[in-house]
Amino acid sequence: MQCMATAMTTGAAVTGVRSWLGTRNYSWLTPQRLRRTTICLFAAGLLASAMLISGSGKQPTSAQAAGSHPAPQAASR
Repeated sequence: MQCMATAMTTGAAVTGVRSWLGTRNYSWLTPQRLRRTTICLFAAGLLASAMLISGSGKQPTSAQAAGSHPAPQAASR
């Protein structure tokens, strides 16, 4: 589920950046370059989300999941 949410967020971000670039009237940004830019942005976003965002990590032990903590030690005088 986490992977799908990340992929959808990445796709939405790329769509937003592409729309922003498309509304600018840059002379160098031809339709073919805009398409290539979109593909590169989407690929970079998916790679970054796959490598930098982890939906699964170290699972807590049963004691940690239950909320039990070791008793504090009494201070010696």
